[in-house]
Amino acid sequence: MKWQSQLFPPLLLVASVVLPATNARACSSCGDTVHSDWETQGLTLETGLRLDLRYDFLNQTQVRSGTGTAHWPAGHEQELYTRNSYINVGLDYSVTPDWGVNLRVPYIDRDHSTWGTDGTDGGTSHGRQIGDIKLVGRYQGLLSEHNLGLQLGVKLPTGNTTETFRSGDVAGQPLDRGLQAGTGTTDVIAGVFYFGELSNKWSYFAAVNAQLPLNSHDHYRPGASVDFNAGVRYTGFKSFTPQFQVTPRVSAKDRLNEENDPDTGGTTVYVSPGVTVPITKNIKTYGFVQLPVYQNLNGYRLVPKWILSFGTRFEF
Repeated sequence: MKWQSQLFPPLLLVASVVLPATNARACSSCGDTVHSDWETQGLTLETGLRLDLRYDFLNQTQVRSGTGTAHWPAGHEQELYTRNSYINVGLDYSVTPDWGVNLRVPYIDRDHSTWGTDGTDGGTSHGRQIGDIKLVGRYQGLLSEHNLGLQLGVKLPTGNTTETFRSGDVAGQPLDRGLQAGTGTTDVIAGVFYFGELSNKWSYFAAVNAQLPLNSHDHYRPGASVDFNAGVRYTGFKSFTPQFQVTPRVSAKDRLNEENDPDTGGTTVYVSPGVTVPITKNIKTYGFVQLPVYQNLNGYRLVPKWILSFGTRFEF
């Protein structure tokens, strides 16, 4: 089998490769399903250990509602910005060509500011902490070609859910649940992927995965989500590999105090041009720019105009 056909696209961004999907208001409108590099989750015929280090930055400053831009309505919290930096550490181990496991640990640096509901009583926060850890196993022995696979895993409630405002009139009061580093819930993750070759220099993949919370925490339950991902890449260049991905996401509203949170949930579509560059035989670096092409959001939300992602993968 040719080198490029041995690379299996990951189904789940067990960090969501990502931007953690645990931060509902902060990130449910963001494109956090882009695959860093088709090898980062270890979906390959080769066994062994791989380490992936990834950084994502998004600055949420644009107010949107439905499918267009908007202004904060009277009586609604007047959020100014939410700046997010994510560092994801991923460990992947392929026990055999058919079986493997992936561990993702996100570190979140989030800076947030709001004016409150009437332009007063504002506050700021700045949290730096571990988010919700994800552990996902995979099986890709369904077909003799090993190009159809399943994944099943869990998101653990390891992220903090009690952060408060640090300054302003609301100092000491808790942040919105969607701005916390974790949800406090245990979620099941499941999905399926398929890949193939268009020619000897072009390959593609398609994947779908779902994340469903199994419980509530402190009267809060994040909305279930379904992520779709499709990508193509060109392997005709020795010094770099260009890639292009499309990542639709559909998410339900969060539940807070037995009611739906009106400012959560919706449908988004991001496009993500990117490139992978080999440094040595066992080290590769990659970068992506994620751009929103469609957003249909419930309520009123701050969203980024773009997302920058880059990282490095090591094979051992």
